Amino acid sequence: MYSGGVPETTQQFLQVIADPHRWQLVTELARSDRRVGELTRLTGDAQNLVSYHLRELRDAGLVSSRRSSFDGRDTYYRLELSRCCELLNTVSFTLHPGLELKVSNAVVRKRRRGTGTVLFLCTGNSARSQMAEVLLEHLSGHTIQARSAGSHPKPLHPNAIRAMAERGLDISRCTSKHLGQFTGTRFERVITLCDKVREVCPEFPGTPASVHWSMADPAAQGTNDEESYPMFQRTAAELEDRIGYLIARLSTAEGGPAHVG
Repeated sequence: MYSGGVPETTQQFLQVIADPHRWQLVTELARSDRRVGELTRLTGDAQNLVSYHLRELRDAGLVSSRRSSFDGRDTYYRLELSRCCELLNTVSFTLHPGLELKVSNAVVRKRRRGTGTVLFLCTGNSARSQMAEVLLEHLSGHTIQARSAGSHPKPLHPNAIRAMAERGLDISRCTSKHLGQFTGTRFERVITLCDKVREVCPEFPGTPASVHWSMADPAAQGTNDEESYPMFQRTAAELEDRIGYLIARLSTAEGGPAHVG
């Protein structure tokens, strides 16, 4: 359906992000998953106002939410980058058909570049962080150095090995490591994938950018490995999506250690 020659979904998207409060929220969430309290401090807006605009963004499909595994009374909000990219492409194409390809090619070029060092952390270092480490190095063509560790390391989960094997990546020889092994190492980014480990994450030298991706523990789903396997597949897909955008971030000047994202 069109309104004044503009697709209705495109018009809604432009109206939603045009609001300065929502634009600031989108900008903050593009850097890291956040809780309402954090967004309140970052934006300087009242909590009820932040909650209202988050609801508007969620209704538009631009933001999703997930209950914190550390404190079940709290919620993390995440920007749906792929949905934003899709809508931005639609806006560009609506303005001029030639603009859509230029946006897409720019993203592809940026995702192929990028250098730096990244540490992924979760509780057990048995699935999410190990998968993220291997995916980042693979997708960046090994131009980015990645490491992973956990606050309470456990053996590598067989479903993590299986999910990566589906992508042609062998992680069967990876070993779990304690985050204390890296507390003296400099990284450009430290990315926590677990709400629990975020609360105990130590400081690292050089003040690296601190980023949080609130992701459920795939091993906590189901009563056995076979039941939980679909969650490992979804975790791998989500990591691959997020890491693609991370590589693009690392390829820009904004991706330096002085910034978060």
